[in-house]
Amino acid sequence: LLHLLYKFSYTTEVLVDKARGSKEGSAGYKISSDVDVNLVWRDPSSKDDQLIQLAISNVRIDPATHRSEKKNILHGSTAESVLGKTKMAALTKPFMVHLRNGKAKAFYSFWAEPATIKNIKRGLASLLQVQLRTGKVVENDVSGRCTVEYKAAQGQVTRTKNLETCKTAESGFTTHSQVLGVSKKSSSVTVFTLEDGFIRSAVAEETHSLAVNARRSAAAKVVSRQTLTLVGTEAGPLEAAGKDVTGVVKSIDAKFAAVGIMAEKVKSQCKGCPSLFEHWQSQQKQLEPASLSKATAPRSFLALIQSIRKASKDEILKVLKSASKTTLPQVVDAVTSSQTEASLDAMLEFLNFTDAKGLVLQERFLYACGFSSHPNERMLQALLDISKGKFGSTDIKESVVIIMGALIHKLCQKGGCDLPAVVQAKKLILAGPDSTEVESEVQMYLLALKNSMLPEAIPIFTKFAESEVGAYNTIALTALQRYNVNLMTNEVKQTVNRVYHQNRRIYEKNVRAAAADVILSSNPSYIEVKNLLLSIGNLPHEMNKYMLSKIQDIVRFQLPASKVIQKAMKDMNSANYNRFSKVGSSSAYSGFMAQSADVTSTYSLDILYSGSGILRRSNMNIYGASKGAILLQEKEFRSQGLESLIAATPDEGEEDLESFAGMSALLFDIQLRPVTFFKGYSDLMSKMFSMTGEPMNVVKGLILLTDHSEVITLQSGLKASAEFQGGLAIDISGGMEISLWYRESKTSVNNRGAFVVTGNVTVDMDFMRAGVEVSFETEASLDFITTVQFSEYPFLVCMQMDKATFPFSEHLTKYESLSSGKSIVSRKSKKQLVPGSEFPLHQENSNMCKKVFDSNW
Repeated sequence: LLHLLYKFSYTTEVLVDKARGSKEGSAGYKISSDVDVNLVWRDPSSKDDQLIQLAISNVRIDPATHRSEKKNILHGSTAESVLGKTKMAALTKPFMVHLRNGKAKAFYSFWAEPATIKNIKRGLASLLQVQLRTGKVVENDVSGRCTVEYKAAQGQVTRTKNLETCKTAESGFTTHSQVLGVSKKSSSVTVFTLEDGFIRSAVAEETHSLAVNARRSAAAKVVSRQTLTLVGTEAGPLEAAGKDVTGVVKSIDAKFAAVGIMAEKVKSQCKGCPSLFEHWQSQQKQLEPASLSKATAPRSFLALIQSIRKASKDEILKVLKSASKTTLPQVVDAVTSSQTEASLDAMLEFLNFTDAKGLVLQERFLYACGFSSHPNERMLQALLDISKGKFGSTDIKESVVIIMGALIHKLCQKGGCDLPAVVQAKKLILAGPDSTEVESEVQMYLLALKNSMLPEAIPIFTKFAESEVGAYNTIALTALQRYNVNLMTNEVKQTVNRVYHQNRRIYEKNVRAAAADVILSSNPSYIEVKNLLLSIGNLPHEMNKYMLSKIQDIVRFQLPASKVIQKAMKDMNSANYNRFSKVGSSSAYSGFMAQSADVTSTYSLDILYSGSGILRRSNMNIYGASKGAILLQEKEFRSQGLESLIAATPDEGEEDLESFAGMSALLFDIQLRPVTFFKGYSDLMSKMFSMTGEPMNVVKGLILLTDHSEVITLQSGLKASAEFQGGLAIDISGGMEISLWYRESKTSVNNRGAFVVTGNVTVDMDFMRAGVEVSFETEASLDFITTVQFSEYPFLVCMQMDKATFPFSEHLTKYESLSSGKSIVSRKSKKQLVPGSEFPLHQENSNMCKKVFDSNW
């Protein structure tokens, strides 16, 4: 490096597009320039310790891909007109890098320079880091502190950066559930050609692609390329004299400072963006209750969340206070789902938990906390504080505690089980069931524990599985079923078997059915299965039919227990004809709802009747699986003690049950507060004569399901921000009608929903931005109706599960804009109609439906 000035050409480009690329080319831009490099100083005792100066000049900015004049946002502009004079002057001001053995020890520039400009310079300086021997090292460069692997061959070195290992100052978050989450793939490779240990060229390419797990075609990518090529040399300035680097740097320009090689955060300025209040005014129509089953609702909800996340507490309160009575619950969903400090503060100030009239808003706030994508300790602490106060409604007190369980589970999943608030909340709910005699409170604590999935709760559930209260048995057993099979100790299994076989006392049928579910889903032993099979034939009337149907369904759908069941049936006389030819109307059935390359959705439907033809329990589960699995929803409909209505005899063990009908829902792995349709004979009578068949609302609202946010620092010093969000508008209602005249009952569960996912990847350089948005949306409805005619035995039962035809559309938008306000947007959409269907239940059901509908006419 003898007093030479090395002249390089340098280009850095950034492209954003959908992951597979698109015909019309990517959005993005390319910055090209000349770079002069010269040696300023070297350590007299070590020639590999050098201070190098770089100066950028002759800057040009072009679109990244070839464009026609009309589509070229940069047509007619110069680099200076795009950057502005100040930034241009800063970019062309020389800067220095201190290299020791080819690694950057310090980067010198000026504190006063804009962050984006310093980051571009850091990107160029980082490109000079190289080592001539093969091996793995940890390096600091513009994209953070990362593990890097070098491979050296003849005159060439390849540097591969493991981007997963990079530590940066940027923070982000992602959904805890894999099925609803986002996957990212990244790569970064730089190839150097060297001559006598000096860089002749360096070519770097880095790609990050992000895809929605539930639909992998909804994916976007950002590509960053850098090319540095030596074009010639000429005589350069002399080296400076001096003992150490810092002294030399100061002697050249006292304002030079070691500003760090890692990229600094860039605040994106939004010029002319609407305030949160203005944004809300433009969106509120889409959030009226009548619009909730249309895709515009979740789309507006997602856009509103983005605005709320940038807003202060006072701005948020202004919207909460001005929203109409009908849109306010949806605003509460959006504010709570935003999960920022300001949004939580605003909600806590806005809601008054001692006010009984605020029930709907309080419950919407609590459910949104339960569904939150990345809750923090503060949210749980807030619920703990609320739980110690006074309540206007016991329903809300129950919801607070039940949702606390869900937050404990999510925080523990992220390794936060020892946080002070989590420890305190765990203590509260673990001690809860034994701290009270009040039935509704014991249920509340058991449901909270069911949500928490704490291994420490297993002994509590095991104890309550054998209690004398049917409701406790059912919650405890359904909770045990959610745990990993490995946690099912022999003690737990023995207890559950005792309940099913009634070794210690007589249980209600639906409790025994729940026990059977636990046995069959917990990796049952040969002897457990054999005993179950032997019990069929000696069970109460309808339960024989239910168990038989359950066993057949497991074998047909090849569920995990199917192999051991088949072996037991082969080996024994338990499968004799008499035992397995039971009449009755109860049933269990599983099937596929939807199968695609990315996601498989299955449903299971279990129905158990009392001997007199009244529905005891119907359980509808919908599962989704892609990466990992999730219970999308479970709706359990229960009724009891209705025999007196039709002058029938109750089954054994069910003589003293209070009249009751209700529904319990689990949504996205979160147990919600159960809903009661009626409780007690007088309540039943008054409701029966006023029953309009109008369904009762069980869950309504907007849920943020997918939530992924990150800032990616590219090797070139530019930053890409990725925002993927998925919103669901949901309306689930259920109802029960009984006609004594026609001796017929009808239960219905209606689901209406709209789902939207949007994924944005944007590169914003404050003077220029380019971005891509991939999105898809759908609106769907699923109705589940059970009609029972109990005028004769065996009574007729017809179940119908209908999915209406639904629209599905995918969109791709690319946008580029300059700070001057000039912008170009291109959009493409693809729409299709997915035909509706009635889901096949078993053949027996189809035959029954024919009879029911024939007799109705």
